[in-house]
Amino acid sequence: MPAVPALELHTVLILAAVGLFAGVQNALAGGGSFITFPALLLAGLNPVAANMTSTIAMFPSQTTSAIAGRKLAGGVAGLSFKQLIGISFGGGILGAILLMITPPTFFAKLVPWLVLFATSVFAWGSFRSKPLHAVSAMPTGVLVAVQTCIAIYGGYFGGGIGFLMLAALTIAGQQIRMATATKNMLAMAMNASATLIFAFSGMISWPAALALCVGGVAGGLCGSWLIHRMPEKVMRGFVVLVGAALTVWMFARA
Repeated sequence: MPAVPALELHTVLILAAVGLFAGVQNALAGGGSFITFPALLLAGLNPVAANMTSTIAMFPSQTTSAIAGRKLAGGVAGLSFKQLIGISFGGGILGAILLMITPPTFFAKLVPWLVLFATSVFAWGSFRSKPLHAVSAMPTGVLVAVQTCIAIYGGYFGGGIGFLMLAALTIAGQQIRMATATKNMLAMAMNASATLIFAFSGMISWPAALALCVGGVAGGLCGSWLIHRMPEKVMRGFVVLVGAALTVWMFARA
């Protein structure tokens, strides 16, 4: 099977619709790649080409939603926002290089467990009783290690990085609205580095990437609009619900 097969018009249109939904989901909770990746597999791409094409295709929508919510983003647990960006960008480079030299099957097998863990931790961190004055529950060094691992994984495969970052940032002390905006900016940083590497790999289906990109940008704008207007309890419930559904789906197809 060729890595980059020719695509028919109806397939391109379906991928644009998939990109719209994935863009909204990425902006609000993350996990859009769990929609774009299998869609690209069904379109005929092999797993590595689908992974790379998905990363490049959704990067513009991630950038759109990230910049739209930039004012809400910030640092946490003794780390400035710029330091978090630097960790994410560097980890994304390492992960992308790792993908170029090894197959993604090992990480793909870990995805259901990572999403299950992240969803569980996020649900606990969001709905547990909080003291009046929130205090960071994660030491700086731990957050550095966690974000580095997430960034490497994000550059390599990327599925579930939104849930993992939401879990880490909320446990570290950020409120859900700030954590959502921050994880969008960090995801943009790690995927920027991966995109620069993947674009020259020769494994990208550019028609599929363009279709997903157009839909994803529109979805990212819709998702960013919802971030500023959706009640926090609804946002928490949405993240947990999507995480649970993705976990079940990923285990079912494993």
